[in-house]
Amino acid sequence: MLPRAETFIEKFRLESSLRALERVKDELPQEAYLRLKGLLEFRLYGKEFSRKPLKFRIAVAYSGGSDSSATVKILSWAGFNVIPITARLPQMEEKTLESVRSQGAILVEVPGYMEEMERLMEKRAPICGRCHSMVMSAVERKARDLGIKVIASGDMLSVGSGSIYKKDGIIVLNLPAFLALNKAQLLKILGWKEYELKFGCPLWREAVKKAPIIKRFAVQRILRELRAGALTEEIAKELIMDVLRA
Repeated sequence: MLPRAETFIEKFRLESSLRALERVKDELPQEAYLRLKGLLEFRLYGKEFSRKPLKFRIAVAYSGGSDSSATVKILSWAGFNVIPITARLPQMEEKTLESVRSQGAILVEVPGYMEEMERLMEKRAPICGRCHSMVMSAVERKARDLGIKVIASGDMLSVGSGSIYKKDGIIVLNLPAFLALNKAQLLKILGWKEYELKFGCPLWREAVKKAPIIKRFAVQRILRELRAGALTEEIAKELIMDVLRA
């Protein structure tokens, strides 16, 4: 399932994740802490660990895309009781909603979402950052309602030090960053050979039509992820070309 870390950068990031995990150790049940540590040590050293099913629940902010789908698959493989939670957004196609429902996802609403997106689009401002924060807030609210203490996302940050942390009584786990996995590795874990690489959602493309300058921010983000090792050069090139065509 998980490849062994090979590069210096991967190992450095994984060791940072180990230190970050230690900082939240006392907030987790022992079995959950050991299982997360086992995932890191499997990546670092190839050390096997128990994958016996746990009752401990982890919510996943689930969009149905490659990053969140791989997050669900990895955590389930590791034995966690995974609860996918999907923010229902106006730009989602029915086939996407059907897909996330088929995976047992809980759908939640995002209050004031379109009003905020329209406000930003009217200002010709980027929408992705605000969209992400509103979606995560909605997922966090649902997780709290369900009594779940850990929320995972498919975010690919550049360092392991920020991959797991406590926020308002909940542990946030950015799993690809935690395990120093890049986009190509996530796609291989999923076995998605025909996956179409596209940047952004239909709403982002609508925003670009109103303010083409937003493309510049998208390209900058892709380049940051390339420098961080979250994207391969080939994937970054394909995403940049998709941005330029939008």
